[in-house]
Amino acid sequence: MQAKFPSESLTILTDMVLPGETNPLNNLFGGELLARMDRAASIAARRHSRRITVTASVNHVAFNRAIPLGSVVTVEAKVSRSFKSSMEIYIDVWVEDRESGTRAKANEAIYTFVAVDDTGRPVEVPAITPQTNEEKERYDAALRRKQLSLVLAGKMKPEEATELKALFI
Repeated sequence: MQAKFPSESLTILTDMVLPGETNPLNNLFGGELLARMDRAASIAARRHSRRITVTASVNHVAFNRAIPLGSVVTVEAKVSRSFKSSMEIYIDVWVEDRESGTRAKANEAIYTFVAVDDTGRPVEVPAITPQTNEEKERYDAALRRKQLSLVLAGKMKPEEATELKALFI
């Protein structure tokens, strides 16, 4: 199976925040943003694996900036690293300034998806070859995040988490 570049999975969803999607402060509901991020991540995972994909976990979400009613929101998702059947998807959320049109990062998230066959069993996915500095940083960090998750779940002994240990030694 030939490795792919993160850019091959890039998914960009742009939409406007409507009144029915806001909270009492007239900002986008967090759950609405989570759904948008999940859709973008799902498409990115599918583009990478060319398989059915399912959300395995939401590993990190940061709601750093409120997104007001009427804002144009762009969700960008791409595979940051793949493992045997799983893929880490890094998601950046941008909001446009109404007057200048400049974009500012509002939120980010990291999701994990698994590629499955028609019966729901995990299947192997292509490796990732990062190209840009940001892609390389996210690629390296993905292994540390996976090791931390496995250690916390009791599926890996701390001494076996070599990439994670390297941060502290």
